[in-house]
Amino acid sequence: MAMNGEGKMLHIVMYPWFAMGHLTAFLHASNKLAAKGHRVSFIIPTKTQSKINSFNLHPSLISFIPLNVPRVEGLVPSDAETTADVPFPLPTHLMTAMDRTEPTIESILLDLKPDLIFFDFTHWIPALARRLGIKSIHFCIISPATIAYTTTPARDQESELNLEHPPLGFPPSAVKLRSYEAKANASFRKKVLGSGVSFHNRMMTALYECDAMAFKACKEMEGAFCDYLERQFKKPVLLSGPVIPETPTSTLDEKWDKWLGGFKKGSVVYCALGSQSNLNKHQFQELVLGLELTGLPFLAALKPPTGNNSVEEVLPEGFTDRVMGRGTVEGGWVQQQLILSHPSIGCFVTHCGSGSVTEALANDCQIVLFPQIGDQIVNARLMAGDLKVGVEVEREEEDGSFTKQSICNAVRLVMDEKGEVADEVRLNHAKWKEFLLKDNLESSYTNEFITKLQGLL
Repeated sequence: MAMNGEGKMLHIVMYPWFAMGHLTAFLHASNKLAAKGHRVSFIIPTKTQSKINSFNLHPSLISFIPLNVPRVEGLVPSDAETTADVPFPLPTHLMTAMDRTEPTIESILLDLKPDLIFFDFTHWIPALARRLGIKSIHFCIISPATIAYTTTPARDQESELNLEHPPLGFPPSAVKLRSYEAKANASFRKKVLGSGVSFHNRMMTALYECDAMAFKACKEMEGAFCDYLERQFKKPVLLSGPVIPETPTSTLDEKWDKWLGGFKKGSVVYCALGSQSNLNKHQFQELVLGLELTGLPFLAALKPPTGNNSVEEVLPEGFTDRVMGRGTVEGGWVQQQLILSHPSIGCFVTHCGSGSVTEALANDCQIVLFPQIGDQIVNARLMAGDLKVGVEVEREEEDGSFTKQSICNAVRLVMDEKGEVADEVRLNHAKWKEFLLKDNLESSYTNEFITKLQGLL
């Protein structure tokens, strides 16, 4: 008997795209299901398993199934397993390799005979699962608002795919793409992503063919977009709830704890743009000069611009001396969750990846929204326009460029202790933080999620 009450004990197979953000998101969902007593078989590239073993909180119920990634001509290095292993243009070859696992996946499913399989980019899973009598769930790690805006039957029916405007019937919302964002998004949708299939066709096939769509989201924030998707695709949209990260058992590195401890409460600006950031050298310099211009202490965790090996070699002339003791730019990985919860952090300049958005809302810092690509843009519009919990950095309408002044202005706007905008976003942020951290919110969402999964069988 399942621990969440009446209903069948489920056996679920997870098969996420070979990228660390997807693998960890699927494992977080697995932990929530296993916590209620359900069994998960998690298919993962062989060598990558060691990287996420420690995130498996229920090893008695979550079993990893190692998978050898097929070799594909052009995929380098030859032993690449995830997007972290390959240079930027090559995920196409990795997707082709994943598509070639279909016979192996079929034999695994025949052996395991699970009730359901969760997948994302492998558009061939629903047809395979249906043949074997297994229900398929498209588990999307980006927001319902993003899918509702960019990837629906209403978009296919439009004579021209104009992403500057919301699709037909889209809920009332501040979500809207600017000209340069719409062009970039439309271009990506046409991009061939493995096995000669465009990203758009891959997604549409997955969404049309699956038995249900699932998101790590909550109806209180994105219910209108979920209802829209149900109407568009005529199938259930299931919500696993907001996945609030568990409090880490580790402590903040002494270096950062000591550095942050030298500043007063709520005064430090923390800026991080995720692992996929692709700023050029000029824009990288404008960003750090903008942080300098605020006059506030800051810690920026940034990847070097494309073509550069370190952040030090691209910092503006004289910058390091001018910000000595007040600001620092770090090119390596930092413990973001622990940094955000440090009392000295007063502002978070974020790229609006879904994980970072949740971490921002679960903490007290003011939020500056600085989206870079794809779903980050929709997340930013949702946060700034619909929820009003942060301020977005202003950019040029034509090309998306920004200046040091626009960075500085956004930070000052939210950090102004007596400003109306700062007061409004602080108040709204506090309201959503309280909601997200409410006792039993996650548990009740998980129970409902499981009940709906059982209802599909």
